[in-house]
Amino acid sequence: MLPEERFSTLVDEFRASPGVSVPGEPGKHGFGSNALKVHGSIFAMISGGRLVVKLPHQRVETLIETGIGAPFDAGKGRAMREWLTVTSDEEESWLALAREALDFVGSQRGTK
Repeated sequence: MLPEERFSTLVDEFRASPGVSVPGEPGKHGFGSNALKVHGSIFAMISGGRLVVKLPHQRVETLIETGIGAPFDAGKGRAMREWLTVTSDEEESWLALAREALDFVGSQRGTK
């Protein structure tokens, strides 16, 4: 399955979640318009054919150390502390990490 197809599966999974907006909603263009968001904040997106998720810095470091992911660089020459590029192509990993990212970002916004 192509990464875009796998991400589409994630979109379908989270579409009905409270506070979640999905790519393709009317009026949404520009950065983040192709990302999954909770209350306006991105928690998961596709970049360079890979899933990218926002997680606590320590969790990102652990996942990098265990080989599940790599640092995410948004093209500015340095890794973003709370962002992980998921290197695993397993659908279960994508879903579990996206759920974890939703919980993390949702809790940062004072919601859950």
